[in-house]
Amino acid sequence: MFTGLIQSLGTIQFQSGDRVSITCAQQTAEVILGDLAIGDSVAVDGICLTVEEILAQGFLATASRETLSRTRLGKEKLEYNSVNLETSLRVGSKLGGHFVTGHIDGVGCLETVEQTVNSWEISFSAPESVARYIVPKGSITVNGVSLTVAESNTDGRWFKVAVIPHTYAHTNLYLLKNGSQVNLEADILGKYVEKLVNFPKSPQSITPEFLIENGYV
Repeated sequence: MFTGLIQSLGTIQFQSGDRVSITCAQQTAEVILGDLAIGDSVAVDGICLTVEEILAQGFLATASRETLSRTRLGKEKLEYNSVNLETSLRVGSKLGGHFVTGHIDGVGCLETVEQTVNSWEISFSAPESVARYIVPKGSITVNGVSLTVAESNTDGRWFKVAVIPHTYAHTNLYLLKNGSQVNLEADILGKYVEKLVNFPKSPQSITPEFLIENGYV
C-alpha cells in the first residue's frame, strides 16, 4: 500500500528477460534505500514492484507479464527513463495522499499542459478500465502521483488535474509532452462500491432506496 506522495526520482533500465534495474537519484537515494530490504515493495511510476536485489544506488525487480500488459513499461520504448519512486506505507505513517495499491488499471495519454499563476493544469485521456471510476474531486494516481480530479467529462474518458509547482518539479510529470503515456490507477473505493452495487447475490443489495432508508440522502 502506498500514498501517492513521491519520495524520489530514479531511472529505469531493462536487464535480461523481464528484470528491471532501478537507480535512485543521488540526492534522495537514502529516502528509498535507507531501510530497504529484500522482498519490500516499491512503487515505480505507480507500479508495485518487489525488491529482489539491492544495489549500491538502487535495486533490481521483475516486471511480470501482467505488469507489462497493463502499464507503459510494456508499451513501446519509453520516451524517457525517469520514474517516480515511493516506498510502501508503514503502519502509523501519515497518509497525505490517498490509498494507492500500486496495481495499474490502464494506460492514459497526456492531452494538454497549461501553466497558470499557481499551478499546472494537465488534462489526460483515460481508457474505459479507468474512466468508469473517475469523478470530479475524486482521487486518481498518475505515474504514482496522487492527484485530485479537477474536472472530467461525463464518461470519465477525459479529465483534468491541477498540479502544484512542488509536485510538478519533483516528479516526472514535468517531462510529459502531448501524447506521453502514463500509468493510471483509479481510487480503490470506487471499485468496491461498483462490486457491491452490481453483485446479484448480495444478501442486501445497495440501491437508491436502501441508501435513503438508511439515512444517506
